[in-house]
Amino acid sequence: MQTISLKRGLITIVLLVTSFALAIGFSINVVSQVSQYQTSITKRVESYAKIVAGNAVQSVALNDNYGETRRLAPLANSEFVEHVHIYRLDPNSGDLSFFSSYNRDGLAPIPAKFAQLEQLDRPRWTPDYIEVAEPVKLDQNIIGYVYLRGSTGEVDQFMWRAIAIAVVVFIITIIVCWLISIRLRQRISRPLERIVDIVSQVARDKNYALRLADSEIAEFNELSDSLNIMLERVQRQITRQQRAEREASQLNAELEQKVTQRTQALRESNQELLTTLEQLHQYQSQLVESEKMASLGDMVAGIAHEVNTPIGLSITASTLLQDKLALMQEKFDENRISANEFSRFLSDCDESLTIIYRNLNRSAELITSFKQVAVDQSSEVDRTISVCSFMRDVLTSIKPRRLDPEKFPIDVQCPEELQLITKPGPLNQILINLIVNSMVHGFDGRESGQVTISFELMDDELEITYQDNGVGVPFDLRKKIFDPFVTTKRGSGGAGLGLHLVYNLVTQVLGGSIHFFSEQDHGVEFTIKFPVTPVS
Repeated sequence: MQTISLKRGLITIVLLVTSFALAIGFSINVVSQVSQYQTSITKRVESYAKIVAGNAVQSVALNDNYGETRRLAPLANSEFVEHVHIYRLDPNSGDLSFFSSYNRDGLAPIPAKFAQLEQLDRPRWTPDYIEVAEPVKLDQNIIGYVYLRGSTGEVDQFMWRAIAIAVVVFIITIIVCWLISIRLRQRISRPLERIVDIVSQVARDKNYALRLADSEIAEFNELSDSLNIMLERVQRQITRQQRAEREASQLNAELEQKVTQRTQALRESNQELLTTLEQLHQYQSQLVESEKMASLGDMVAGIAHEVNTPIGLSITASTLLQDKLALMQEKFDENRISANEFSRFLSDCDESLTIIYRNLNRSAELITSFKQVAVDQSSEVDRTISVCSFMRDVLTSIKPRRLDPEKFPIDVQCPEELQLITKPGPLNQILINLIVNSMVHGFDGRESGQVTISFELMDDELEITYQDNGVGVPFDLRKKIFDPFVTTKRGSGGAGLGLHLVYNLVTQVLGGSIHFFSEQDHGVEFTIKFPVTPVS
């Protein structure tokens, strides 16, 4: 153990107490000054925001963003203002749009603050800046907002200047206290030296018969008496300590043996857990693949169901045409064909051939659509797709599993010209699983419902918003909705892997993100975002 001299300790205590008191006083003073300066900065940023808002009324009302940009240019003379945004409120839709901005030279522009305007009605401080929002009003009506961000550099400079002054005064005061403590040390060091000599002899020679003499200072006299009593008890304490050490050594040996045994048992248990976990991952992968194959099997059933109808109509029309042709051949051989009969025969032929052509063409379109969907489901290769056409194929393949389309319509909101390069296979499986999830779970026990799927391209990212107005998700399942084997249809054949598969496809295959929102009896909403390559 590192020791210090009592002489130096006395000086250290005096200096520490003095330093502590001074530090508290200076800290309170600096904090108070900085707080007052921050208050003035807060008032300044509010004033700037109100001035800019007042000047922007005419430009916002006339939609003159060029003029407003020129009006903001003089802000370059202020080192305090870093960024200014002006947003215009659409009088018809009520939506905010970016109107004009100012960015101090050398600073990169910042994103729009539409969502934070309501929280910035009062200035908000951050370590690097202060920001505030002010409404732009015309005849007491809000026609826009001003967002202003100011620098906190002045506050930092003021704070460091105040700290520097406090440090200088602190050093001077410590030096004075040090000189005073030296004088005080000299008066009490002599009796302390006598006590130290006796104690050193006892420690060196282990002669506990030595005793300390009385001192002129009452406190040291009490210390001497206490040390004398302690010397009498030290030997007994040493004996007890030696006995306790022997007992502790024995207990430590027993404890080490128990720890070794428990560690070995724990290692074996961990190995069993790892083996079980690996098996669970294998079973999970097998179940996910089974889910994909089940989806493909449903699509094959859909092919048979959808293609049977037009082919059946074609067979019926061709059979009818064959019968009429045989009858006409018989009359022709007997020379009993009239002009009216031949005319009706030609009309019937034309009608039957039209039916056959139309239904066979429909069958070809369905097979092409199902073929594309099947290829997409088994492929993770990027290709160019038209989103609207892609959705029509998806809805066609999912038709056999859908509820009544009139009672449970699916509204697809997508620009017709939207084309992009992505992995259609995972996207196909994501949409099919979400739609089937709504049909099986969301609309269970309901007479009607609606699904809305909207697509929006933002730069190089596609955002898909999927909504239904079904029964929603119970509160206790919302936090684990994407976990494997989570389902409300456990006793009805549900495996609980649909949304888990969706989550893995979005995050791992497409490299995107998925967010889930739901309220009981108010449906669900999934927001999916992932990178794509737009086709211009």
